[in-house]
Amino acid sequence: MTATARPTLPDPTGAHRVLDEVPVLPQAARRLDTSRELWPDEVRVRVERLNLDAASFRQLEGKHRGADGADGDAVRAEVLAIIAERGKMQNPETGSGGMLIGTVEEVGPQSPLGLAVGDRVATLVSLSLTPLVIEDGLSRWDGLGEQVPADGYAVLFGRSVAARLPEDLDPELALAVMDVCGAPALTARVVGEYVSTRSQSDLLDDRAVQSDLLDDRGVVVAVVGGAGKSGSLSLAAARAAGARTIGVVPHETEAALLKASGLADEVVVADARDPLALRDAVTAAGGPADVTVVCVDVPGCEGGAILATAQGGTVVFFSMATSFAAAALGAEGLGADVRMLVGNGYVPGHADLAVDLLRHHDGVRMLFERRLR
Repeated sequence: MTATARPTLPDPTGAHRVLDEVPVLPQAARRLDTSRELWPDEVRVRVERLNLDAASFRQLEGKHRGADGADGDAVRAEVLAIIAERGKMQNPETGSGGMLIGTVEEVGPQSPLGLAVGDRVATLVSLSLTPLVIEDGLSRWDGLGEQVPADGYAVLFGRSVAARLPEDLDPELALAVMDVCGAPALTARVVGEYVSTRSQSDLLDDRAVQSDLLDDRGVVVAVVGGAGKSGSLSLAAARAAGARTIGVVPHETEAALLKASGLADEVVVADARDPLALRDAVTAAGGPADVTVVCVDVPGCEGGAILATAQGGTVVFFSMATSFAAAALGAEGLGADVRMLVGNGYVPGHADLAVDLLRHHDGVRMLFERRLR
């Protein structure tokens, strides 16, 4: 397909809107077709608010930071330029985007998403693959925060994912929660596997084998970036699944917040980019961890996460700043027998789980609402 060709049939992946000459999926595409006219399986959403992912916003903020702080006007101008050039919000440096909330304004007759005109929804797929047009110049955004008031439209494909906004939550709060809902869902799944294995080992008759499989500390989960959005939800999910939790934060201010939330059994302060410091902090708090969840948006945390994890354990990387080459080669070089998972942001039921955690854990709500002030 050439850059000017128009396919005759839609593809549920959205490949029919890719304008690149080389066939790729929308996330990998340089530019997407943002035509308002829908294909039969598509949905168009009137955009109300964008949520830039943390790694992308941090990069943009740092790029345009001067002596007096970040230049919000410059950040806004670059976001507008990216969207205009690419037909989607995909930071060229981080490759990531974010997500949005809005109201469904048209539904194709063959759409499988189960949405209706007038539904207020959060899109649970990345802006890095979502055709997007901004019509108000982001005039209501100061460029200084991840949440972006906006007016325009976005297009969802047959295999996109969206959730209706819960009526009992402020839309900004719902957007913040759903932006990271994949993290607690995958954490709950992985921790559940470990808890189930430990429970089954209780039934073993061979005490020697049992002692190798089970110790009296239970399943230990360390969450790096535990006071953040995805980190706090992951701590709540791990505890709900039956684990003992260690929250890792970079400084005492966040340590005080996390302790006040009551989400972690132990709270430690360590620079996640210092592999030995992270290992020692988690070990001193009762590690190494059976499961380590990385939720920080800075590069260079791979080695510490691996060292903080027990042999046979699992590291879950949710940060878009992760270097997967560094993780794979680092584990090999350390002789670390750890399973490493990429948090892809989608687990069935993830939105409902995250919202329920917020509703039932005052500590999670406190940390989220503090970030929205």
